This record gives sequence, C-alpha cells and structure tokens, in this order.
Amino acid sequence: MSHDTESIKATARRTLEKIFPDGDVAALAEVVHPDVVNHEAPTGAPKGLDGMTQTMLWLKAAFSERRYEIHHVIADGDTVAVHCTFSGRHTGEFMGLAPTNRPFAVRQVHIVRFEHGKGIEHWAVRDDLAMMRQLGAIPSPAGSNP
Repeated sequence: MSHDTESIKATARRTLEKIFPDGDVAALAEVVHPDVVNHEAPTGAPKGLDGMTQTMLWLKAAFSERRYEIHHVIADGDTVAVHCTFSGRHTGEFMGLAPTNRPFAVRQVHIVRFEHGKGIEHWAVRDDLAMMRQLGAIPSPAGSNP
C-alpha cells in the first residue's frame, strides 16, 4: 500500500477520532479542502469548508461525550471508507429536540475522496432513525430496545 493511501487513511481516522469530537476548527481546515462538497449537507447549508465547520460545531453543541469508534478504514486510490459507531449524550438542542440527556450510539459509514491530502468530497450513511429513537423523539416499535 502506498504512503499516500496510508496518509489519507490516517487523516480520515484523525478527523473522526480527534478533530470532530474536539470541535477543532483550525485542525478541520488542515484536512478539509476549502471547496469540499458534502453530499449529506442539509438543503440551504453553507457550501465548502464553512458548511463542514458548521456541521461539526452543530454536533458539538448538541452532543457531549462525542466519540467515533472506528471499526474499519478501507482505502481505494484517493477514496477512504470509514465504518464507525458515533456515540455521545444529547445535552443540547438537536433538530428541534430539546436536550434529553440520553446517551446514544449509532453505526455510520463515511466515504471521503481526497485531493492533495485534503477531503474534497464526503458521503455518509447514517442510521438517523435509530438515533432519534434512542433520543426519545420517535417511539421504538413494541418489544424492541430503544
């Protein structure tokens, strides 16, 4: 495996394990291209690094004890896929939901394409339904664990 592949895998891992949990705006600018395209951004969200920064700070305001447990990091060329569990505690407003102080843990997959060592495109697969159930915003089906 090439040095470049190992480098972008390490950058993807650092972004989720350290930068996002810490809400480190300066470090995010080191690893994300100014013109990044976040394919998962909500309609009307700012574009580029500003939008990614806003998302990171929004998560920081909504959830304490944020953690990304990395299960797999797979690279192919200039693209990295990270399978992880995102967990934390709901201690701030989130999508109109007042803080519940409930813990949550949901599986996610993040796919990042890199250009010159910085993330230039991002896609994600998240289990938002499971998260909202764990936060108590949506009832869980009868007989299941929240």
